[in-house]
Formats: sequence, C-alpha cells, structure tokens
Amino acid sequence: MTPSNESELTQTVLQSLEGARDARFAQVMQSLITHLHAFIREVDLTPAEWMQGIEFLTATGQTCTDKRQEFILLSDTLGASMMVVILDQLRAAAGKRGRAGAEATQATEITEATHATVQGPFYWEGAPDLPLGADVAQGARGEPTFYSGRITDTEGRPLAGALLDIWSGDGEGVYDMQVEGAAMAARGRIRTDSEGRYWFWSIRPSFYPIPTDGPVGRMLEAMGRHPNRPGHIHMMVSAPGHVPVTTHLFVAGSPYIESDAVFGVRPRLIVDFESHPAGRAPDGRTLQTPYWSAHYDFRLEPRMPERQKDAT
Repeated sequence: MTPSNESELTQTVLQSLEGARDARFAQVMQSLITHLHAFIREVDLTPAEWMQGIEFLTATGQTCTDKRQEFILLSDTLGASMMVVILDQLRAAAGKRGRAGAEATQATEITEATHATVQGPFYWEGAPDLPLGADVAQGARGEPTFYSGRITDTEGRPLAGALLDIWSGDGEGVYDMQVEGAAMAARGRIRTDSEGRYWFWSIRPSFYPIPTDGPVGRMLEAMGRHPNRPGHIHMMVSAPGHVPVTTHLFVAGSPYIESDAVFGVRPRLIVDFESHPAGRAPDGRTLQTPYWSAHYDFRLEPRMPERQKDAT
C-alpha cells in the first residue's frame, strides 16, 4: 500500500513486519513503531527538530569508548534503565509465585529479595578475586569503611560461597575508569563463608556528578536538572541456583538521596553508616584513624526450575 496520510503511513510500516521470523522481535518493533509515530504526531515534530535528535544520538554514540558508555548514561538519566530493572525483578518474583499471583506481585513492592537498581556506566569486568576481609579500596582516596553482613535466600537460609562483585568511586566520587591510564581501584570480588557471612574494607562513598561533558550533560542542562548521584557503593550479588541482583548501598543522609539523577535510589537500599574513633575494628585490626561501618544483609530469590517456569 502506498500511504496517502500519516495514519496509512503507520499501518504500512507495521505491515512491513509481517515477514519477521522472530515473534518477540516483531512484537517489540510493532510497539516501537506505533509509539514513535504517535510521539511524532503528538508533538508535531519538525524536520529541523528531528535532525537535532539524530545529531544528538550520533554524538552520544561518538562519545562512547571502551571505558565510557554514554548510551547507558542516557538510558539511566531518562529512567529507562530503572524501569527495565524494576520490571525484570517483578518478572522473576511473579514467575516464582505463578500466574495466579502475577498481578498482585506487580501491584506491590517486592518484599523478599534485595531490591535491584541500575548497573550504571562504570562497571569494569575482571575485578580481582580477594579473600574475606580484604581492603577492596586498594589505595583509593577516602575514609576507611568496614562493610559486613550476610547473603541468604528469601527464607533466610545462608548461602555459602555467594559472590559479591564490588565497585565504587573514591571518596570524592571519581571512578578509576574516569582517570586516563589508571589501574583498577575500589573493585574486588569476594565470597561468603560457610554461614553466608561477608566482610571487607573499602571507603565511604561520596555523592558525585555523572559526566556532563557530553550529549547527556547538555540534555540535563536543557532540562534544568542537576547531574548528581548520592553516595553509593555497587554490588553484583550472585549464588548458584538463585536470581542474581545488581544493586547499590546508599549512604543515609547523603546529598541528593531524594533526587538521584538516574532515579536509582530505593528506600530499602539506604544504609546508616556508623562512625567510629581510631582503635580496634570489628575484624580485629587496629586503625590509627577514625573509620565507618555499614551492615547490610542481601537476600536472593531462588531461581525457578525450567520445567516449572515453562508451566506457568
């Protein structure tokens, strides 16, 4: 069909998907085309504005390097990353409860598994494996902090050998990836003991601005938004037979805790950091300077067996 108006154009483009071999791909593209065309009509987009959008996306791609992911930053600051994270965790919980409980699950916050949040643009695969109690900071600037807790399943059973993949910026909010030629710092992977316990040292994270020298920074300025994230430390938590979670621990009372630039704060991830004078720390070491401590217990959802998943 040769379209003669905007409605026929949308239908013609949708009909072009009839030959798609992947049903899910066709479903996603159908919705994308429908909403994209509706958006263009709704705002009465001009050719000059459309070209501005293309140039913005082009610049976003050109800003990406092996250590800078501007598209992740764009997704984060528009709330798209957080929307995907929330839906994915709801999907896992709904799968466990079965179809009968899916609607109820989507209507309420997850109350069992540790809440997930955005991965962010600063994950660097290949962090070193370190023993329990190690100093993950590895010389990064910042106030020393003792982290501890347990990793259990959602019934409270300890998960021995569960993995914590940890990373953060330094005490001024600067990540190693942001420093030209810098080696890994404030990153490490540790595993829980036989009782599911973990403990390690790092620094107390500070609030910081996301990179603003690229297209995303210019977008935030045009939107009248600040670029700051509250202080947080990242963790990927996983154990065999359980649904992994990518999450943060946020510093209670940190600036911007109520207005995170990437919408990643979830109330149950806000943790009190307790201050301590110099002296003997919980793991027995003696510190010559004051330090902080933070305690948090992670809970992982058991992974549903494939046969049970297919039946729901």
